[in-house]
Amino acid sequence: MSPFVPQDPDTLKQLLAREVKALREAARHDAGVRLDEGPAPGSGAEPAGAAGESCRCGAAGPGHGCGDEGGEHDPWACVCATLPAIPLSAALFTPEQDEAGRTVDFTVTAGNHVRAAEWLEAPDRQIGRRLLEVQPGAAVGGLVEALDSVLRTGRALKSYALDYTEQRSDGLHRTKLLYDAAACGGKVLATWRAAHNRMELLSLDAQYIASMGWGTWDLLSGEVTWSEGLSSIFRNDPSRPLSLADLCDTVLLEDVPRFGKFLLALVDGEEPPGAEIRFSVLGEVRTLQLVGHPVIATDGVPWSVHIIARDLTSQVRSRQRLAATRRQSDWLREQAAAERRVASALREALLPTHSAELAQAGLSVAAAYLPVEADSAVGGDWYKCRVLPDGRILLAIGDACGHGLRAVARMAQQRHALAGLAHAPGTHAGQLTTWLNELLCADPAAETATGIIGHIDRDRRFRWACAGHPAPLLLRDGAASALDTAHRGPLFGLLPGHEYGTATVELRPGDLLLLYTDGMVERRGEDITDGIEHLAKVLAGCGGLGPQDTLDRIMEAYTPEENEDDTCLLALSVG
Repeated sequence: MSPFVPQDPDTLKQLLAREVKALREAARHDAGVRLDEGPAPGSGAEPAGAAGESCRCGAAGPGHGCGDEGGEHDPWACVCATLPAIPLSAALFTPEQDEAGRTVDFTVTAGNHVRAAEWLEAPDRQIGRRLLEVQPGAAVGGLVEALDSVLRTGRALKSYALDYTEQRSDGLHRTKLLYDAAACGGKVLATWRAAHNRMELLSLDAQYIASMGWGTWDLLSGEVTWSEGLSSIFRNDPSRPLSLADLCDTVLLEDVPRFGKFLLALVDGEEPPGAEIRFSVLGEVRTLQLVGHPVIATDGVPWSVHIIARDLTSQVRSRQRLAATRRQSDWLREQAAAERRVASALREALLPTHSAELAQAGLSVAAAYLPVEADSAVGGDWYKCRVLPDGRILLAIGDACGHGLRAVARMAQQRHALAGLAHAPGTHAGQLTTWLNELLCADPAAETATGIIGHIDRDRRFRWACAGHPAPLLLRDGAASALDTAHRGPLFGLLPGHEYGTATVELRPGDLLLLYTDGMVERRGEDITDGIEHLAKVLAGCGGLGPQDTLDRIMEAYTPEENEDDTCLLALSVG
């Protein structure tokens, strides 16, 4: 084989044609060739009927002769004698006509012993009986009309398909029968066979299940034979299989070199390794796994090639979908990792730990953030705890709608807005809450939020306002209770122009104030009051603990699965 590997279909076909031509010339060298193509007309050597005469048994047209030259000739005895030599079910049918001269049935005049199927009778057991009596299912399939057309037109019947169904004593049976028939002296000689025998049916099932098929290409005669499985893969008529040259035209251009290497190796008598080749089948790309085997004669010349093809298109598409899914998953993981990094940085920037200034003021503070999404480091919940220039302690907590980074922007907006407003001299918690509400109401892109804003002055008085937020809990002398929320106002961003009121609580040394967001106390199907009471009971068991130990104890009492929303906790103890 030439080491040259073609890169396009036309070059491959030209190279293939040269290889096949060389094989044929090598095969002709020692082949016996009959130079005379047949006897000369009128030489007496032609078969009976070949010169246009009817044979002695009355059959019209060429190709039929009995060869009986002597004595009284019984043409039907001659025909009947040939039936046992036919390997298919065969019978001679005599037409039965009605008064109008129309053929309504046939009588079985002669038959052989071959059964087309195990459950069908042999024709020789049906002699003398009507066709519609011995093959009752033929009436539905139009067999009588098809055989009658043979008599009327003189044209032979070729592979007439009949889905034959018959009720027998052991049950209902069905098979597809193929009939061939020709006129013979006013009668019809017919053969029939099952379209597929048991082994053929098993082969078809195997090809269907494995999505495979095979073909044989005779390099010397040019004859091509395909299995039904291969025809199904290429979606072509089984009676018109593709030649090797036709196959070259269906290969994708990028795969032509690989297919050419595979094909030329076969033609050269080699057995190449399997190859995955893509073909264009009716505009659809199909991937086939090909394995081939050359049939080599004793003189070493490959005269035929066998190719088995398995359709891998569905597997390839599955692999492509899986690869795309993996790429998408990798991208999502990278995006999630980047989001976690950004969120972590935002958490440090937006939710800092308490400062040393608070400790100098005699307050101990701890905070915790519990996102409902494990991969998120921060969400819409926030808190603020810092010493203001006038010596008061700003203590605030809020909950912006949403989760993840989309809630971060709203959280940052509210927290930073409060930080700026809180520096206005002489302001109290009610004014700050009112101003923050106006900011959110004036922003069409903003959504609602809840929050508590308060100040702790030098005398340890906690003056606070509430915008739809759960009440803070106060732990004092081993008992925990919710602060009165009679002054509570609407959510931020809900009602413009609303003036928020305040309430004042006198804090004592040893008191612990717990602020939290609703993710801590809201549960689907439960009243939020029950959630607050449960949290108060947990807090009551934290007497004598510092803020950080208190938060640790609370978080131990709640499993992560219980949280249905982001949760922020802020604990402050008075020294």
